[in-house]
Amino acid sequence: MNAHDLLWGMTPAHLPADAPDWVVDAIRAGHPVVVRRAIAEPDTVAVGVRGPAREQRYAAQMPLDAVHRRVTPQALRTLTSPRDVPALRALDQLRPVLAAHDWGVSGSAGFELATGIEALHALSDLDLILHTPEPLERCAARDLLAALDSTACAVDLQLQTPFGAVALREWAGSSRRVLLKTASGAHLVIDPWQAMP
Repeated sequence: MNAHDLLWGMTPAHLPADAPDWVVDAIRAGHPVVVRRAIAEPDTVAVGVRGPAREQRYAAQMPLDAVHRRVTPQALRTLTSPRDVPALRALDQLRPVLAAHDWGVSGSAGFELATGIEALHALSDLDLILHTPEPLERCAARDLLAALDSTACAVDLQLQTPFGAVALREWAGSSRRVLLKTASGAHLVIDPWQAMP
């Protein structure tokens, strides 16, 4: 399981007794949960539950043996939607730009493409991930960012390195250190492709 994968199979019985009603409703409706970057108990995976409102995000853990379906962000990159919202128009614009890369769709766009549940609105960003097992030169990051910034909406692309994730926008910037998100938290690093000491 990797961060941003969508998982089906969680039930209300897997939630803590004090989980908010909207969380129980989402799980009862059969919505998938999203794998998040955090340390989980043995035989479980750290997940997040999405609610109808942007601020409704709930951290939980899901037993691995409850997972009956998994969809990766890469599996969503060829899916299309009949809806006309800026994030989906931007996705159409970026498919040829990213064609040579190992990329995928996450966030609200990924959730909507995977489920058919309307999660995007006119002001939604487009969240993408780009698998970068080898270092991406900062000049190449700047070129890619320029392509992203010419689309129909704001695009938040995360570079997935072997050690965590870093925002393309940050890696394309001028700061010597960048924020690397890992299962143990966020760390300021000089090279996101090197293991931390």
